[in-house]
Amino acid sequence: MSEDKKWNNDEMLDIGSVGESDFDPFDDGDFELEGESQGEQKEKNTAKESPSAQKENKTVETEGDVYDPFGDDDFEQESRLREEKKAAEKKPAKKEDSKAVAASNPLAAGISAAEEKDAETARDGLFSKPPVFSYAGVTEEIEDTSLTFDELRIEKKDDFPELEDGKRVSWTVEYGKIKKPVPSPQKKTIAECKKEIEASKEFLDSLKKGKDKSPVCRLVPKVTAQSKGVVSSSYKGVFASYDEADEGGKMLSLFPSGDGKVYQMRKTEMGRFITPVSETSEIRRVKAGFTPALPLIPAEKLLYILRFFKYMAHKGNLEALVNVYWDKQDSCFVLDVPEQKVTRSSVSSKISKKFDSGRFIHYMDIHSHNNMNAFFSRTDDRDEKAARVYAVVGRISSFFPEIKVRIANSRSFVEIDPSVVFEGIVAAGDFPEEWKTAVFLEDSAPNHWQEFLKQLAGSDGI
Repeated sequence: MSEDKKWNNDEMLDIGSVGESDFDPFDDGDFELEGESQGEQKEKNTAKESPSAQKENKTVETEGDVYDPFGDDDFEQESRLREEKKAAEKKPAKKEDSKAVAASNPLAAGISAAEEKDAETARDGLFSKPPVFSYAGVTEEIEDTSLTFDELRIEKKDDFPELEDGKRVSWTVEYGKIKKPVPSPQKKTIAECKKEIEASKEFLDSLKKGKDKSPVCRLVPKVTAQSKGVVSSSYKGVFASYDEADEGGKMLSLFPSGDGKVYQMRKTEMGRFITPVSETSEIRRVKAGFTPALPLIPAEKLLYILRFFKYMAHKGNLEALVNVYWDKQDSCFVLDVPEQKVTRSSVSSKISKKFDSGRFIHYMDIHSHNNMNAFFSRTDDRDEKAARVYAVVGRISSFFPEIKVRIANSRSFVEIDPSVVFEGIVAAGDFPEEWKTAVFLEDSAPNHWQEFLKQLAGSDGI
């Protein structure tokens, strides 16, 4: 640097000696005004801040943690925002944030929406599906859903007598995985209860998660209480034994006895009266008989048996025996003539071992009385102990033999009509239809009884 351009120390401006308010490098007064303006604005901002903020700012300025080169608080605010962001990143994600993250997965969101839609579609399809009455193995659709549950009970009590007392019956609606008790069966209608379940979120969720998308709405009654006797009134009851009747506390009690009879017990102040009952409306009448669970024995099988008996009668007026089995595997009847010793008045046989009881049912014993009448002898009564069907054929040489059939049960015998177990023996073809038109009912003959009544009354108007 040349000597002429050197500055003397005396000629240099002493900036350090100029006051902060007096420094104006351009000597136009603007810098001084701007400084005053910034000072006033800073004082206003400080006044607006809360005491806690002022204290915080003071602490920061004192400790020197936050450097603000421009003195306008912008740097300090940015610093606070950075600290808050760091603190937020350290906190665990909220539930709503998790949902937002899950929603960001389009595949998961699509599957969830599809499941929701399928569940709603399945639910809407069930609205028109009728509920069913479900009790004791019976399932029946209910068309009139305006009935209350108690009205439905009354409708069914004839078929299920145990439902007669409404106080002893409670109801539950089982709809898919939902089981809802009915609090007021006398007031609640079937339609109302079904609609409430279908509208619930719980039901929609069960359709979405369950495999059955078309569940049945089942109306299930339950007998919540029972007594030993079937009580018909407050003073009369039907009981299973004498002991139960004696403890039942009724004035009139009906109960069966070991001798096969029904007795009535009457308790009065005089004592206890017990008498047999010939008839009573308190116990249902039962007719002895047999209701087969198997088909009728084909007529063809019966003809085979009759021809065999006719052969034995012609051979020496001998009796014979045939056993009838039901083949459970092939669902058909099988005839068997076991090894037997016969005379004119008796048959003694052995049961064939080839008929395994696991496959075959010994259904009937049928034996002949050759040319004697068809009847069950004392020997038959003594030998026929098993619970099965027994038949005897008499007058076998006649054009139409006699056939009698009975059942045995615990040493008791009841005769039944042969048509209960045998197919009828019919001709090859039916008679011509025009035969019916050739027959007329005779109605021109005088009615003597009506004439007698007319004479007795003395009037032709009768």
